[in-house]
Amino acid sequence: MTTLGFIGAGHIGGQLARLAVFNGYSVVLSNSRGPETLFDLVAELGPRARAATPEKAARAGDIVVVSIPLKELGSVPIEELAGKIVIDTNNYYPERDGRITTLETESTTVSELLQAHLPQSRVVKAFNHLPAAELMSRRRPAGSPERLALIVAGHDRAAREVVATLIDVFGFDSLDIGPLEEGWRIQRDTPGYGVGLDLFELRNALASAARYRDM
Repeated sequence: MTTLGFIGAGHIGGQLARLAVFNGYSVVLSNSRGPETLFDLVAELGPRARAATPEKAARAGDIVVVSIPLKELGSVPIEELAGKIVIDTNNYYPERDGRITTLETESTTVSELLQAHLPQSRVVKAFNHLPAAELMSRRRPAGSPERLALIVAGHDRAAREVVATLIDVFGFDSLDIGPLEEGWRIQRDTPGYGVGLDLFELRNALASAARYRDM
């Protein structure tokens, strides 16, 4: 059985942990406040879940989900994540994260910042554009006409395929949009962000996305 590690167990991280346990995965949860603050979530999730420090969650996970405020990116363990697939769910909110010049000028993307922080990991952008509450409520079996789609982006094709398989297991179609730099097409304020779209609709939303400077 695959174990998913979680660095951050808030809205998105918590919902993905629920999806993981629902589908038979084990999870190791962590946050910046200590394992003891995750007692209620671990109790809810049951015997497949445990809490740990970020370093131990990173070490335990076959795949590790990073779901933290972007301003805390520097706290993500590096050595423990070397060689691993790391799913980045993060988005840039200046009012929360402070102004980040390279994101303001769009000379890089959120996930490229994480990849730069984790040079020996395989970062994949996913699960960042659907409201957290809908990750559980809107999952559907393959072939359902109501099935929504989620993007995957990453420099490593094999890592994208692994995450696409996880997305399918979790109840969504996946749309591979290529390397991390393409993640701008589904960042905050783009047509595909924050709404549930099927595969056709999501592909069209990405095609119509505009850079911040062109909005």
